[in-house]
Amino acid sequence: MTTLQWPRSIRPVRVGGMSMRLELHALLWTVGVALIAVAVGAWSLTVGSAGLGPGDVLDALTGRADPSTTRIVVEWRLPRIVFALLGGAALAIGGCVFQSVTRNPLGSPDIIGFSSGAYTGALLVALFGTGSALGTSIGALAGGLITGIVVYVFAYRRGVTGMRIIVVGIGVSLFLGAFNTWVLTVMRREQALSAASWGAGSLNEIAWVNTVPLLIGIIVTLPILLALQESMRMLEMGDDTGRALGVSAERVRATLLLTGIALVALVTASAGPIAFVALAAPQLAMRATRTAGVRLLPAAAFGALLLVVSDLLARTVIAPAQLPVGVVTLCLGGAYLVWLLATYGKGGRS
Repeated sequence: MTTLQWPRSIRPVRVGGMSMRLELHALLWTVGVALIAVAVGAWSLTVGSAGLGPGDVLDALTGRADPSTTRIVVEWRLPRIVFALLGGAALAIGGCVFQSVTRNPLGSPDIIGFSSGAYTGALLVALFGTGSALGTSIGALAGGLITGIVVYVFAYRRGVTGMRIIVVGIGVSLFLGAFNTWVLTVMRREQALSAASWGAGSLNEIAWVNTVPLLIGIIVTLPILLALQESMRMLEMGDDTGRALGVSAERVRATLLLTGIALVALVTASAGPIAFVALAAPQLAMRATRTAGVRLLPAAAFGALLLVVSDLLARTVIAPAQLPVGVVTLCLGGAYLVWLLATYGKGGRS
């Protein structure tokens, strides 16, 4: 009698009544990349105009440093670095969801238009409201979610296909880009400069008040996405196959899209639209881990590493001045797109 043999890199794991596949190669990559990201973040605590050594940072974290050093490490640098790690992971998870749903490596929130929608919400708050940090965050979150709903509604024709979401999303993104440019032209100069700076994607003003909501958002949404990950994989084979395997295609897809949009909007609400992390991280993780498709946790690890490294470069390349982190990710993203197109042209996996 023939028995089922699991590939060497995959092990079945049972937790209570639940069963899942543990991909050992992907797990090792995820842990390794996550540790590197944390190490880069820890080193970043020592980098800045106020040069601090590892001992100074450790004293500040344990409460033994003077008030000035404690303020620099605990109130200024640490929340920014924690936000970069969490924000990179959140963007990558959102990108992973969209690339899986659309079954396309270009199915990224910043290409489909959700980041543009979040920017639109922030601009409208700045134009008609007080322009406060809380108001901007709420406007960006609402703008991203509304854009997601609009794209889904326009793409729905007795069901939703990945290509239709991408095409509709690109159209909405172009419209919102033109609208955002017009809004900037009718703003007062001070408002326009502030909005344009925020629109470049920056972590310069990040504090704990921005980091805590993002952490809560990840804690709420990640278990939902992990619970739906097997259904997500089944839908990658097509709706008919997914339904034959017992997946409620539209319900699962709508839940995935809403949670993915929420994660991206939470980052955009505080830091502005940060391009290409959601696009690149899932694909880099898939190629490194050699999985059959994009995976949430490996993508999160690569996203955290991408954003924390980009933020470190943004702080140091033209020090003592600082670049918006979105400028750095755009440069890295341009190189990634060239590599992706070259790989695709040679018949590589895309």
